[in-house]
Amino acid sequence: MKTVLTVSDSDPIGGEGIQADIKTFTAHGVYATSVITAMTVQNTACVTDTVEVTPEFLIAQLDAVFTDINPDAVKIGMISSPMLIYNLSRKLKEYGAKNIVIDPVAVALKDTELNKKNTLRMLLRYLFPLATVITPNIDEAEIITSKGIGIKYDMSTAAKLIGDKFDCAALVKGGQTVADADDVLYFNGKFTWLDEKNIPTANTRGLGTAFASAIAANLAKGYAVEEAIRRGKEYITGTLTAKLDLGKGTGPIDHMFDLNSRFI
Repeated sequence: MKTVLTVSDSDPIGGEGIQADIKTFTAHGVYATSVITAMTVQNTACVTDTVEVTPEFLIAQLDAVFTDINPDAVKIGMISSPMLIYNLSRKLKEYGAKNIVIDPVAVALKDTELNKKNTLRMLLRYLFPLATVITPNIDEAEIITSKGIGIKYDMSTAAKLIGDKFDCAALVKGGQTVADADDVLYFNGKFTWLDEKNIPTANTRGLGTAFASAIAANLAKGYAVEEAIRRGKEYITGTLTAKLDLGKGTGPIDHMFDLNSRFI
């Protein structure tokens, strides 16, 4: 069985973070391991508190995983402390981690401009150069490239800037202010559009998290980058189409919509 490591925060509601990643990996038939970067207090309506782990605790978790069940892919989600970012990058290089998918959610989560700048600087310097795939949404792509995105052409420009700078596949995701739910992949000098109409639902919590996790799972299973991303897109479209309705706020997607088991 292939294995995938998620490095992210813990979400009590299970719509994002570690819990959502584990469900996505399970839905793809790969074994999930996890390293927690922070404990959060949140639900579908709000986030009220976050407690980050120490760099020493992060390192200990990474050592525990890599020395026992070396992952076939790594998915990185919320990691917003510069020291955590540095130590994660150091350990990924030490263990020769492969198939690294980065969902740069940390860029949008810090609450002060100084923290945003420090976090972004560390991501750009230490983590992004290790990536196989980077999956920013439009807001994140604007921050990473320092350029506005207003039309589909701007999405492709941002994807090229990211892909060329970090020598990786760059997937800029629409579904917010541009072009329905169309995403653009820039990889090996080629643009590929993944077009999809927006699915009418208010329950989209954790969509980007699941997309990145699905890509990582497919890379672990041996799919080439473009096919891994296409399969990931098909999966998240299914999670939205299932129209799960939970919670009083922005509810989670249905990670397990396609799971078939005699125990269900």
